[in-house]
Amino acid sequence: MKVAIFCSANTHISAAYKIAGDEMGHFLGSHGHTLVFGGCNLGLMEITARATHEAGGRTIGVIPSIIEKSGRVSDYVDIEIPCDNLSDRKELMMAQCDIAIALPGGIGTLDEIFTMAASATIGYHHKPIYIYNINGFWDNLIRLLENLEKQEMIRGDWQNILHVATQISDIFPK
Repeated sequence: MKVAIFCSANTHISAAYKIAGDEMGHFLGSHGHTLVFGGCNLGLMEITARATHEAGGRTIGVIPSIIEKSGRVSDYVDIEIPCDNLSDRKELMMAQCDIAIALPGGIGTLDEIFTMAASATIGYHHKPIYIYNINGFWDNLIRLLENLEKQEMIRGDWQNILHVATQISDIFPK
């Protein structure tokens, strides 16, 4: 399975998130999954890619030209898919993956996961999308989604599109 991971490219983040990224990468690699990621050599992107490699997995890096030009491409990219910008990156990652998971991240991660969710709501795809809520990282976002649903700004149950996981086994049951 090809698993898109959306996550932080910042290096100054909690050790708990780094551990979770490492665990996710090792899980993916040891279970024969391919990581689809942004191809950057910083933060959780690099940690997850390195761990996937260490566990014998493959990686697909979808890399905008600005990342390439700045020399921030991960050494753990097996297959490189170049693109022009972040919009292209999202579209290509969505096309490449079978499932998407948001680890802790910032504005870019929110943009990526909500692009996938919005595409699913109108029927462009039916791929599972997970918010990996490590140590309550996404609690405020979950409350916001609950409020949007309560205010009838979301049709139906948002959890039919965005699934919340607190451990890897929530995403990949045995």
